Amino acid sequence: MATVQSPDKGGVPPSKAAIDLPDDYRPSADEEFMNPRQLEYFRQRLLAWKKQILSEAEGTLAVLQNEPLREPDLNDRASSETDWSIELRTRDRQRKLISKIDSALRRIDDGEYGYCEVTGEPISLGRLEARPIATMTVEAQERHERQEKVSRDD
Repeated sequence: MATVQSPDKGGVPPSKAAIDLPDDYRPSADEEFMNPRQLEYFRQRLLAWKKQILSEAEGTLAVLQNEPLREPDLNDRASSETDWSIELRTRDRQRKLISKIDSALRRIDDGEYGYCEVTGEPISLGRLEARPIATMTVEAQERHERQEKVSRDD
């Protein structure tokens, strides 16, 4: 069961209070949208995702530092360089993803998480489950992408 401290008990505001979530907890449409339990659930998911990305990046860096490319065969070397190029591009995308995760964590702290930045409407729990860094409803995202496509085509 979730436990939330009130500001007068321990001086912790409800948004920053410790909430114990059961391991099998999943946000439900039956609950109040973006209640403290849901916010804590998404905070934990975002933090775990960030930790995983940082751990993978550390592993890549360690391998790069410890295993320089010394393939004697030119074809093997070219293949290894291509593999590392792909790996480094992936890490660069993940670095950008970390900034989106940090932004989502800030929105949780600011009380804006889960609401569309364009319309102000709630983003569906299913969308947030699939993409916890989502900033728009599916409809707003589709409109945004159509407008981008039109402006690119011009």
